[in-house]
Amino acid sequence: MADPRLAPVGATATRLPVAGVLLDIDETLVDLEGAMHQALREVTAPYAALTEAGWVTLCDTFGRQSEDIYDRYVAGEITFAEQRVLRAERSLAAVGAAFPDGAAAAAWLATYETVQPGYVRAFDDVVPLLDALDAAGIAYGAVSNNVHDFQRAKLDQAGLARIGVLVGIDAVGAAKPDPAIFREGLRLLGTSAESTVYIGDNPGHDVVGAAGAGLRGIWLNRTGRELPEDVANTVTEQIASLGEVPALIGLA
Repeated sequence: MADPRLAPVGATATRLPVAGVLLDIDETLVDLEGAMHQALREVTAPYAALTEAGWVTLCDTFGRQSEDIYDRYVAGEITFAEQRVLRAERSLAAVGAAFPDGAAAAAWLATYETVQPGYVRAFDDVVPLLDALDAAGIAYGAVSNNVHDFQRAKLDQAGLARIGVLVGIDAVGAAKPDPAIFREGLRLLGTSAESTVYIGDNPGHDVVGAAGAGLRGIWLNRTGRELPEDVANTVTEQIASLGEVPALIGLA
């Protein structure tokens, strides 16, 4: 079977040379999962005495097993703070624990919001990619399913202030995979969809969404996950590292 990372994107032959690159932020540019896991262990210890296996369960539940709760925030059903508390409550329940009362949940949230940003780091392959794009004169930016100011602070904390173009869900009142949020990224970059690549870790929101707006979508699969069946025929390019991007867009 052919390596899916080498499979061509539909209509690649008619595409223009790459003039712009847009990227997701969380788990693409920034190791949010790592930051969450470190912060969770620090601030949740008073509410649960856990083995290492228990911490793994709690952290996984807070992250990948609570994406439905985060989606409710993106849809405007709950606030950002509320989704964090709901995820924490679910995570504690998964290991047989709970906040004793609402005041404890509020105290946990305040501590988590203070501690977590300090753990935010960029992945090691980010700066080399940005250096290569700068050297080639290729415009770049970020499009994220969170609000602009929150993600701006995250990028700055991670040492990525050089990423000037940033589109959040508050920019156009839409979230990925809606084409509108990608088109706003294109507008700010000043590039066409046909000459722009979008890279992200969520095959549905990032890759299929980008393709729906006319961009070339590439799935960043850092952990070797299986491609979900519902997007298997749409996601035609994947990479394990941003270090692969220069070759894919003709810079190496």
